[in-house]
Amino acid sequence: MTSHPAGSRRRVRSVARIVAGVGVLGVVLFAYGLRIAADDPGFFDFFGYFTNQTSGLTALVLIAVGARGAADRTVPVGLALAWAIGAACLIVVAVVYNGLVPGTGSAPPWGSAVLHLVFPLLVVVDIATAPDRPRLAWRHLWWVLPYPLAWVAVVLARGATDGWVPYGFLLPERGLASLVLHVVGILALLLLAATAVWALGRRPRRAPSS
Repeated sequence: MTSHPAGSRRRVRSVARIVAGVGVLGVVLFAYGLRIAADDPGFFDFFGYFTNQTSGLTALVLIAVGARGAADRTVPVGLALAWAIGAACLIVVAVVYNGLVPGTGSAPPWGSAVLHLVFPLLVVVDIATAPDRPRLAWRHLWWVLPYPLAWVAVVLARGATDGWVPYGFLLPERGLASLVLHVVGILALLLLAATAVWALGRRPRRAPSS
């Protein structure tokens, strides 16, 4: 008995998602290990960076999506929503990092390239081309906002209390106008990215070849 080509391709893609997710988690943990080795083990500081948080969370989502695909199970709406939100946030990571805050920090250049360019590109291409990509209703688009808004609120609270912020453009001393401009601009970029991800997910799926 021969396996169906479409099913084989789905399993290959599913395994690739799991491998990519585990690999990205490894990069994030490796970068944190470098911080520990440099005697700077601040857990909340390291994972206060939007890149590290979003990469780690989206990697876990990708592993879950891959595991369901490998088991020939459909992706539930909640997981599909998390998948799409992760993709939109990774677009913001790539654009903001390469446009506003270039530099590697404690991560090696190759690790920075993986988190800020390779992984966002892979996730977006996956959603754009996968037969099982999430097809979400437009009314669910607003779900992209709670996580970034919570992140912004925590960062601004920390900036006003202990003075720590992950990115220079969020420094309180830059003034309220600058903070509002940057936050509103990033949220607008996020909504634009989410609109693109939702549109990609709603494109007609190609019928599997026999």
